[in-house]
Parts: sequence; structure tokens; C-alpha cells
Amino acid sequence: MADPLTASRRRFLQAAGATLTAGMAARTLPAWAAGNVTYWHHFTSQTEFDGLEQVMGDFAKAFPDVTVQQENIPNAEFMAKFTSAVIADARADTSMVTSDRLPDMVALDGLVDLTDRIQAWDKLPFFSDAAWSGITIDEKMYGIPAFSFVSWAYYRKDWFDEAGLAPPETFEDFVEAAVKLTDPSKNRYGFGLRGGDGGQSMLLDVFDAYGALIYENNSISVDVPKAVEAVTFYSDLFTKLKVAQPSAPGDSYRQIMEGFRTGQTAMVWHHTGSLTEISDALSEGQFATTLRPAGPSAQIARVSYLYNGIMSDRNLEDSWSWIAHWGQVDAAIAMLQATGYFPATTEVADDARITSNDLYRAAIDSLAIGTPMPKVVGLSGWMRNSMLPEFQKVLVGSATPEQAVDAMAKNLERTVR
Repeated sequence: MADPLTASRRRFLQAAGATLTAGMAARTLPAWAAGNVTYWHHFTSQTEFDGLEQVMGDFAKAFPDVTVQQENIPNAEFMAKFTSAVIADARADTSMVTSDRLPDMVALDGLVDLTDRIQAWDKLPFFSDAAWSGITIDEKMYGIPAFSFVSWAYYRKDWFDEAGLAPPETFEDFVEAAVKLTDPSKNRYGFGLRGGDGGQSMLLDVFDAYGALIYENNSISVDVPKAVEAVTFYSDLFTKLKVAQPSAPGDSYRQIMEGFRTGQTAMVWHHTGSLTEISDALSEGQFATTLRPAGPSAQIARVSYLYNGIMSDRNLEDSWSWIAHWGQVDAAIAMLQATGYFPATTEVADDARITSNDLYRAAIDSLAIGTPMPKVVGLSGWMRNSMLPEFQKVLVGSATPEQAVDAMAKNLERTVR
């Protein structure tokens, strides 16, 4: 049987060649000049651009003879432009890279192998093995971690203090706090449950906290009894305990954030990327951060990374200086302060700008135990198209946890290999 990753790469290359249009091929980069580094990225928000501006400004001070020319490419169009640039030999010098796109970028021969440089880099020890795994294929390293998204929990510190509660360390603590802090007469609920789009990630975390999924040989199977326990626990927050907001079955990111920001919910699960939004709405005395509570089998803390790589070796030294700059403490903290995106380097753990802010402690603790999302072909599709819809059926009362898990397990066998 053909290797799934190899087959995926072959299909991608075939599609890339078929969809390259004359118009795309005609779009070329400006002529290269020594001391110029072009950088493609898919930042979208003002806070992200503020962070990028600060990193570029800091880089200009350290490397005054090098000019970085940044270009924003919408995320939905990024791989199309990357592909056309490689095929038309119109590459940027450097590019943002995500783990899920790495196999296709490498299959296109679109990234420079940086293994030797990284292995000799003095900052190498400050990045975890998990950080490097997301940018490594066949033992070759293609980029440097720029920053991370660390999962954690936000909670209303003022409400917890008033009720004499400590941040929950276990699922049992979590339920106790959610029940105690729920008061529907005040439109106040203990937990902002994300039952809509994107909620599959939190649901996967609950499954893994119960040990409900078995990861083995690049495949997954369901431990049905544990999965039923996981679905029962998570759905009971809404269906029986009533500690989640009434709109939970359809709520996505915007709804759960608004609920927490406006004082409708006491706790919400997300990651460090939302810190700036929360901080703008609430004071440190009103909210705090903490590790996600531990389930019966594990305490889950997801950590994902965004990387920068080099597309062309025509300006290798300056390009390396630019992407390596993102691994410096000052650059990492500048990005954090602008966006809430947490540094990928553990070197910041001793920096006074981190240690003096209690909000960051949960992220440091999560980095110590954090794990990336499982790399299994078909998993994300199953989570989005089966796991979440079946869970939503339980929330709205059209299925039992047992029925939902049965459907999830059957769909898993069909979609994940």
C-alpha cells in the first residue's frame, strides 16, 4: 500500500501543476538586490501588523544594512501563490510556514534545508523537541519557530475570589466552580462552552483527557467506554448542570469571547492568541489565566507553532539573519506584547518581562507539558465533519452520548487511516 503522505504529496504536485495559470506565472518578484530580504506572511489583524512592525524595527537596529520587504498574502491564497512562485522561479527569500503546509511546501522543493545551520545555532537548546518536530520532515529541518499558540484557560478572578474558589486543577474542581458561579437570573454561567465551529478542538482535548482515543502506528481508534464518559461529562455541562450559556450548541470563537469579555461566563478555554483581546476588555484584577484542568487520564495542554523558513538560497546569509532574529528574546516578547502570541523559545522563562506578569505563568507551565495536535491523515476532517456534529446532537437532545460515540467511531474507521 502506498504511503499516505507520499500519495498526498503526489496529488498536491499534480494539482499544483494543473492549476498554475498564465496570470499567476506572470507575477514575478522585483529583481533581487544584496541586502534586501523579501518576506511572505499571512498576518491579518492590526495587532499582528503592530507586532511585525516591532520585530522589523528591532531587526533593522541589529542589521542596519539589511532591508526586509514584507508582503501580506491572504491565508486562503497563500499556498496558491507559494506554488506558482516556486514553479515560475519567482520565489520570495523567506516565508511563513505552518506545520500542516510543510509536507506540500517540501514536496514542491519550495524550502531550503536548514538542518546544519539550526544544529549549529546557539539558540537551538531553547526550543523543545515538539517545536522542532513541526518543521522537520525525514530528519531535515526547514525553519525556525517564530511564536506559539499555547492552550490555557481564562477565569474571572474577581468572581473566584468572591466565592472563595481557587483555579480548578481537575475536572472535578472545574465542575464545582462552574456550578457555584452559575446564576441564570443574572445571565451568568460558569463556562463558555464552544459547541459551534472550532469546538472540535476542545472536544478532542476532553477525549484525550479521558484517554478515549488510542494513537498507534499513525492511526487512531476509539476506546468506546471512555469516549462515552468524555461526551457525557462535556455535554452534561449544558444539558444537565446548565452551567454553559443557552447558545452553546452554536457558539464559536466570537460568541465565547464576547460572553467572557462582557461578564456572562466565569471560565473559557482558548489559547494565548486571545490574550490581547481579553486584556483590552478586562483588567488583571478581573481575570487571570491558568492551566486547563486535568481529566481522569491526562492533563492536556496543546502547543502549536508558527514558523519562518527560507524559500531561496540567493540571499542566504541575510535571510538566515532575518528568520533567526525571531528566535531572539526581544523579538519574541515584542510579538507577545502586541498580539498575545507566546514566544516559542523557553529562554524567555527567566526574562523579567515574563516573570513579572502572572498572566504568563500558565503559558510557561503549559509549554512544559504541552503536546502538539496529533499528526494523523484524515483526523482534522473527522473532527470537523463527524466528531463535532455528533456532539452537537447530544447538546440539542437528538442523540445520547452512546449514540454519538457509536457514530463517531464508525465514521473514524471510514475517514482516518
